[in-house]
Amino acid sequence: MTQGKMISLILIVVILIVGSMSFFIVEERQKAILFKFREAVSTDIEPGFHWKIPFVNDVRKFDARVQTMDAQPERYLTNEKKNVIVDSFVKWKIDNVSKFYTATGGDTDRANVRLSQIVKDGLRGEFGKRTIRDVVSGERKLIMDILTVEVNKQAQEFGIDIVEVRIKRIDLDKQISESVYRRMEAERQRVAKELRAQGEQEAETLRAKADRERTVIIADAYRKAEEIRGEGDREAANIYAVAYSKDKEFYGFYRSINAYRNTFASKEDILILQPKSEFFQYFK
Repeated sequence: MTQGKMISLILIVVILIVGSMSFFIVEERQKAILFKFREAVSTDIEPGFHWKIPFVNDVRKFDARVQTMDAQPERYLTNEKKNVIVDSFVKWKIDNVSKFYTATGGDTDRANVRLSQIVKDGLRGEFGKRTIRDVVSGERKLIMDILTVEVNKQAQEFGIDIVEVRIKRIDLDKQISESVYRRMEAERQRVAKELRAQGEQEAETLRAKADRERTVIIADAYRKAEEIRGEGDREAANIYAVAYSKDKEFYGFYRSINAYRNTFASKEDILILQPKSEFFQYFK
C-alpha cells in the first residue's frame, strides 16, 4: 500500500469518527442537556436527531420515566406518643432537567436521598397530629394526599415532579400491638358474653312458652278425653239400662254366672259361705 493510500484511509477513518461524534439522538423517554466546555447551553432539547461540535459540546442524558423511591420502614410518634412503623414509597419523575442537574448532579441516588428526607419529615409531622386509630383506620388516604402536595412543593426546587406518595403499610410497635390485641380480645369476649346472655334469655322465654303451650294442650286434651269418656259411659249406661230392663231375672242370672266364673277361677281358692246365702241362689 502506497503512502497516499494510507493517508487517504486514515483521513476516512478520522472523518467517520468525527462524524459519529457530531450527532446524538434523544429518545422519547429521555431528557438531555447540551454542554459547551462543561457549561450547560441547552436544556430544552426535543426528542430526535441533533448535531453537536465534537470535543466542544458534550451531552448528558437522563431517564424521564417515572422513578420509584422505596423508603426503609421508619418509626414515627403519634400525638399519643405511641410508636408506629410506616413503610412508604414515592413515585417521581424529572420535570426540569436543568434544576435536577444543578441540585443533584444528575445522580438519581442523590435525588432519592433528598426525597427520602423530605418524606420522612412530612410523615413525622402528619403522624404527630393524629392518634393511632386515625392513622390505622380512616385517615391514611388523607395523609397520602397531603404528603403528595407538600413533598411536590419542595421537590420542585430541584426539578422533580412528585406523582404520588404512598403508604404501603402501618404496623404497630410490638408492645402496642399486644395491648391492642388484648383490648380487642376483651371487647370480643364482652360481646360474646352479651350474645350468650341474650341467647339464654331467649331460650328461657321459648322454653317457658313451650311449657305453657304444652300444659294448655295437655289440659285441653284431658278435658276433651273426659268429655268423650263421660259421653261414652252415659251411652253405655243407657244401653245397659235398656237391655237389662227387658229381662231382669236373666240379667241377675248372667251377673251371678260371671261372679261364679271369677270367684272359682283357681282350684286353690277357698270361699266359705252359708249354702243358703244369696250368692248361691242360682245353684238351687
